[in-house]
Amino acid sequence: MTGSTNADLIARVSLGAHEGLWLRADAQDGGRGRMGRVWDSRAGNLFASTVVRLRPLDPTAPSLAFVIALAVVDTIKQIAPQVAVMIKWPNDILALDGAKLCGMLLERSGDAVIIGVGLNLVHHPEGLDRPVNNLAALGANPPHPQAALEILANAFDIWMTRWRDSGLLTLLKAWQARAHPVGTALSVNLPSGEVCEGLYA
Repeated sequence: MTGSTNADLIARVSLGAHEGLWLRADAQDGGRGRMGRVWDSRAGNLFASTVVRLRPLDPTAPSLAFVIALAVVDTIKQIAPQVAVMIKWPNDILALDGAKLCGMLLERSGDAVIIGVGLNLVHHPEGLDRPVNNLAALGANPPHPQAALEILANAFDIWMTRWRDSGLLTLLKAWQARAHPVGTALSVNLPSGEVCEGLYA
């Protein structure tokens, strides 16, 4: 049990944590999503974070959101091939019915980006204002969270290499092929409280 794997890694970054380090928690009592939202973190699901150390010639840091989304989709394809998923901009993985299966949180600390992943393997929160689900409820037999993390870490390494070596265009084409269709209605809650609505283009 920990408060938040992202918070733990932010602390370790200040002490020199290297790129490629992953930290997984069995459960969290301080898990969070974007803009400080609480993330339900009961044991059984995957809660993990990693560190990327930015280099001078790297693509822009926010584009790491594409890297981790692609890695999560590849992970789900491997551990739950019967579950079809899509990426929702900016940071969710959804079942095809729109139910959220995974969220990701990127946080900057100096030259490092800490990337957190919460993947619903065997349960999901109830009573939210949006549909959510988990892989087991969709007919999969997901592995232990540690095994899922090992698959995710490998997929992330593959996409990180492409991010650095092939540039954003290749990555964006792959991301768009796995994302919701052009024309999908989206709304974004900004830190100011303002809600922006539009169509994905």
